Amino acid sequence: MTASSKEKRRSRSVGDLVLKTVVGAAAIGVVALLVGLGVELVYNSSLSIKTFGLSFITGSTWAPINNVYNAFPFLVGTLVTSGIGLLLGLPLGLGVAIFLSEIRTTRIIRTTLGSLVELLAAVPSVIYGLWGGLFLVPLMGNYVDPALKSAFGILPIFSGTPQGYSLLTAGVILAIMIIPTISAVSRDVLNAVPNSQREAMYSLGATDWEVVRKSVLPYARSGIFGATILGLGRAVGETMAVTFVIGNSTNLPTSLFSPGYSLTSLIVNLLGTTTDPLAESALVEVSLLLFLLALVINFFARGLVWRMTRGTRFRV
Repeated sequence: MTASSKEKRRSRSVGDLVLKTVVGAAAIGVVALLVGLGVELVYNSSLSIKTFGLSFITGSTWAPINNVYNAFPFLVGTLVTSGIGLLLGLPLGLGVAIFLSEIRTTRIIRTTLGSLVELLAAVPSVIYGLWGGLFLVPLMGNYVDPALKSAFGILPIFSGTPQGYSLLTAGVILAIMIIPTISAVSRDVLNAVPNSQREAMYSLGATDWEVVRKSVLPYARSGIFGATILGLGRAVGETMAVTFVIGNSTNLPTSLFSPGYSLTSLIVNLLGTTTDPLAESALVEVSLLLFLLALVINFFARGLVWRMTRGTRFRV
């Protein structure tokens, strides 16, 4: 082996070592950041954890005057609004993705519609909140909520007095906000489905609906589920838009027309408004609860995706 060859080999070895070191440090740094965030939240919420224990999650009273802090109403508010947002936003987002990727239209229509939908993602959440407070709240309180109560008032979730500021309104605005996320990711997933899947169905005389339902969607199901989880994560973590329209009540909501609080809106409204150590610790524990909720959703989603793909590598 010549001296030149040895020098090149040594240079490659040094480059490989530098690459492994840099990317390894980046990976360890991300894990350390996650662990450090969890440790910091636990440490700063230790007073609340010791004082209230499990009742912090199961209790329904938030009374600063009595130094009693329970987060169950806010956990309910987060889960209900996120669920409504996903229930309304998933069909719309997936429908847009199917239209853009599967329906034969002109390139101008697909490009224009795709750009408009993606533009929704660029709008700041505070703008959504302002629009929600000025337009959506009166619309829901004066027209949509009364109509729902008239039609489904026999159900407990549609009982109470419609007033606009409610869990339902917050869920609707979350649905609008997660549509771009779900549609953009789903469209990329659907575009990645091999054309052979479609051509095989068309050769058998299948219609567009049959091709989408029996060939494209089953092939892309894991990717679509990932898009759904991304939308759910956006809904759970949204703060400003929800704060404008949810009503900001610490009472346990009794129906979809009730005002309430989400975990994020409670934090943004109350953090920094008190100097009482127990109150501050309780708010940090609310943050810890939100952190754990995000982790649970993530792990649950990974488990479901693994079951859907039977532990194999994702096809899309």
